[in-house]
Amino acid sequence: MYGFLLAQPDGVLRASGIRVAFDDARRAAAAVRAGTAELIVGALPFDPRLPAALCVPERAEHTAGPWRPAALPELPAVRVVTEIPSPAEHIARVTKLVEQLNDLGQPLRKVVAARSVLAEADSALDPELTAAYLLTRHPNANVFAVDLTPAGRPGATLVGATPEVLVARHGDTVTLRPLAGTLPRIADPAADAAQARELLASSKNRDEHAFVIEWIRDQLGPVCDDLVIPPGPELISTNEVWHLATPITGRLRDPATTALDLALLLHPTPAVCGTPTELALDAISHMEEARGFYGGAVGWCDAAGDGAWVVAIRSAELSADGRSIRAFGGGGIVAASDPQAELDETTAKLRTLLGALHCAIPAHG
Repeated sequence: MYGFLLAQPDGVLRASGIRVAFDDARRAAAAVRAGTAELIVGALPFDPRLPAALCVPERAEHTAGPWRPAALPELPAVRVVTEIPSPAEHIARVTKLVEQLNDLGQPLRKVVAARSVLAEADSALDPELTAAYLLTRHPNANVFAVDLTPAGRPGATLVGATPEVLVARHGDTVTLRPLAGTLPRIADPAADAAQARELLASSKNRDEHAFVIEWIRDQLGPVCDDLVIPPGPELISTNEVWHLATPITGRLRDPATTALDLALLLHPTPAVCGTPTELALDAISHMEEARGFYGGAVGWCDAAGDGAWVVAIRSAELSADGRSIRAFGGGGIVAASDPQAELDETTAKLRTLLGALHCAIPAHG
C-alpha cells in the first residue's frame, strides 16, 4: 500500500493510496492549478529531467504539532557493505573539480559532489519505523518516508531527516531557509564553539552560501514582492554538523502560483547542485553515479496552493524488500575547497541517517 509521511516540527501529513499518479511534476502542478487535484504529495528527483514520484492520494490526514512516535521496537542490525565511490575516488573527483573551478577561463563556480554508502539489514527495515528512529535522534528535523512507486520504483521508499526547507507557501506568504556552508561538529564543547565561529568567518563557506542566496534572489524576484533577505547568514546546527543558513520571506505577486510551482522554480538550488545550474547538473551527471531522489524535494501542495517542500538531503533509499539502504552525503565544491575536508564533511552528513540506525560509518583519515 502506497504511503507518504512528512513530519515537521509544526505539523504532520500522512497519506495513503493512489488515486492519480504523476511521474511528470509539471503535469501535477497543472492539475492543482486546474482544480482537478485537491492534494499532491510525493517527491521530486534530484535531476528534474527524470521521473517524479507524485500522486493524488486516496486518503490524507494533517495534524498540528510534532510527531510523537510510540515506544519503538528494536531495529535489525544494519552494517555498511560498500562505499560508492571509494573514499580515495571521491577525493580524486573533488581534486579534479577544484582544479577545474580554479580555471578562470570556464564559467563553473560551484559543483556539489556527493557519495553514498550501501548498507544491509539482517531483516527488513520498516520505512515508518526507520523514520521514527530518525525523529527520535533528530527531533527538530523534517522527517519523511515517501513511497517511490509513482516513479516506476514499486515498493522503494525515500527516507530522511532534513534540516532544510526548500520552500513553504501559506496564502501569499513564501518562506524558505537555504543552507550552504558546513563544518562537522566536535565532541569537545570549546572546540565545537570554535568550529562554529570558524564556519561563520570562513570566506570559502560564505562564498558558497552567497552563490545560493544570489541564485534564489534571481529566481524569486520575478514572482515575489517584499523579498526580505538578511545581509548575512546565521549559524544553525544538527547533531552532526554546523550550517550557514539564511531565512528568507516574500509575498507572492500572483496568488495562482502554488507551493509546487515554487518548488519547481527553485529546485535544484545551488546548495544541492551548483552554479550555473545547468553546467553543474551536467558535470554531476558525467562524474557521479545516479543520485535518484537524494538532493530532490519531498512535500505537498493542496488545492488552495498552500504547501511545504523540504530538501531531500540526509536521506536514503530503502529497497522494496527493506533489506538494503543506500544513504547519501554531499558537499559544495568551490575553488577554495580542500578534498580531504570535503570527504570528512560527507562522512559527518552520512551519520545523520545511518547513525540513527546504529550503523557505523567508516572514518577516513
